Amino acid sequence: MRDAPPALRRELPPAVIALARRCGGNARNSDVDHVLLTQTGFMRADASHRWAPFRARQSIALDRIGFAWRAATGPLGCIAVTDALDETGPRLTVMALGLIPLARVAADAALTKGELQRYLAELPLAPDAILRNPALDWEVLSPASLRVMATCRGVRAHVDLTLGADGLVASVFAPDRSSLEGGGMVERPWTGRFSDYRTHQGRQLPFAAEVAWTIDGEEVAYWRGAMASWDLGVRK
Repeated sequence: MRDAPPALRRELPPAVIALARRCGGNARNSDVDHVLLTQTGFMRADASHRWAPFRARQSIALDRIGFAWRAATGPLGCIAVTDALDETGPRLTVMALGLIPLARVAADAALTKGELQRYLAELPLAPDAILRNPALDWEVLSPASLRVMATCRGVRAHVDLTLGADGLVASVFAPDRSSLEGGGMVERPWTGRFSDYRTHQGRQLPFAAEVAWTIDGEEVAYWRGAMASWDLGVRK
């Protein structure tokens, strides 16, 4: 990895710089401002629903808060799910056949917070952002735990990253991510786990992940996926 610029070294805690080094984060490639990846896996609305296969494409911004995840699921992939956050605000929609809305969540503070926490939790998929995104604030909680924080559209949120024995992010946790339940948003503890790290394009990236809510003291997984491709996206 190329060394981070001196200014970044002064602003970031040494433990964060060390994590970026281990992940292969690059702070100098200004022509690249996002990553593009594809995923396959299974997801479900809650524990009462069956697991359904999905295929997804995602972009993650490196120098600002932003991502867009678009998945096809359901019979013959006829259901489209969009989960996104950008300068226009947060979006979470579920459409059947491209025409029939099955779910559309109001773009309010609760959704903004949840989408911001997703962006923070997925930094292992976009390690360059650790060095390049000026919106991120960091706190070292312990030798094996970091807290990353940011503000988006007036909403402040954080996610805690736990490092494994290899120094890479093994899990992420938010105590208060908003879950869509019964047409409304409910804050619940939320956990993500990363595994199957591989060296790819000079970076250490997790090619497998699982995400779960904690409901009534029980962890309930609702998303399991594997990364099929990962590429750098050139600034438009």
